Amino acid sequence: MAAEFPVTPSTGKSYWNPYFGGMMLGVVLFLAYLITGSGLGASGGMNRLLVWVQDALMPAHVDQVPYLLKMAGGELNPLKNWIVYLTLGTIAGGFVSGLLSGRTHLETNKGPQVSNGLRWVLAFAGGALMGYGARLARGCTSGQILSGGAVMSTGSWLMMIAVFGGAYLLAYSFRKIWN
Repeated sequence: MAAEFPVTPSTGKSYWNPYFGGMMLGVVLFLAYLITGSGLGASGGMNRLLVWVQDALMPAHVDQVPYLLKMAGGELNPLKNWIVYLTLGTIAGGFVSGLLSGRTHLETNKGPQVSNGLRWVLAFAGGALMGYGARLARGCTSGQILSGGAVMSTGSWLMMIAVFGGAYLLAYSFRKIWN
């Protein structure tokens, strides 16, 4: 009996088989290690994009902060790193995939007791906290779980259990507000 996968209500098309998607992600991760000698993650590319903006607006500040200086000090260009193009390609690829499958449209997903404005404020606040946390941790959860887990790092596996467990408890706690 063939497995059935979730269907988008607006198009009636089913999503990819999650096992196939997982195998493809594994192939991409393997190729990343093979070609670049480094794993995958999202925060490094976003961080370099933000440093590029900072350097354009406040170059004197960037030249005084050792952390930023490593990426964009003097004549260095933070965009000259493969992870920036991986990040941009991920965003563009997701958008093109949505367009091709007819799943791209504007909407705000929320519970009936939450206004659109509050949902957007909470989404931006959560994103800012996640970005700040990724900088404090010197990497994001996707890089830690994908890249660290792939090389069997005990810390990465423990972190993955903690992240998923914490997310489940938080979602369980907030389900009444959402629904």
